[in-house]
Amino acid sequence: MTTALLLIDIQNDYFPGGKNELQGPIEASLQARELLRFFREAGLPVVHMQHLSIRPGAKFFVPGTAGVEIHENVRPLEGEIIIQKNYPNSFRDTTLLETLNTLKINKFVIAGMMTHMCVDATTRAASDYGFECSLVSDACATKDLLFGGQTILASLVHGAFLAALNGTYARVIDTQEAIIGK
Repeated sequence: MTTALLLIDIQNDYFPGGKNELQGPIEASLQARELLRFFREAGLPVVHMQHLSIRPGAKFFVPGTAGVEIHENVRPLEGEIIIQKNYPNSFRDTTLLETLNTLKINKFVIAGMMTHMCVDATTRAASDYGFECSLVSDACATKDLLFGGQTILASLVHGAFLAALNGTYARVIDTQEAIIGK
């Protein structure tokens, strides 16, 4: 099996001072950086997904702003694949599937932001396309959500989405397991 690292939307607007700050983005990005270092040293493919908000009234990931840039902790090197997207699902209206087929990728290690949105949508789609997915829990981040007049804490959102994905759509692991398991 050929394995690729898929880093989803680790972009400045999710970090302190950004337009859509998450809970724990620095810690998650440092874990993602460890994964990135491992994949680079092993000579394995890396794909960076970068979200560009094109819908009218978008408040973050606006093209041409610093917030849309991939965070310095996981900044792509020259020659690494960067695919831009406009929807939560990284496969929708992008070249991701074509790129993976060209590289003969059939297994993913996934990390990124937000757990409850783009990470979830992409992991489910990848599984539906037949990719074997490992989702790295400590290299993902999300935020508090509001529902029914209640605040659902980011830790609960994160845990609920990881629990829902685990087993059916992905094997949920941590960074050390992803690195040692290679």
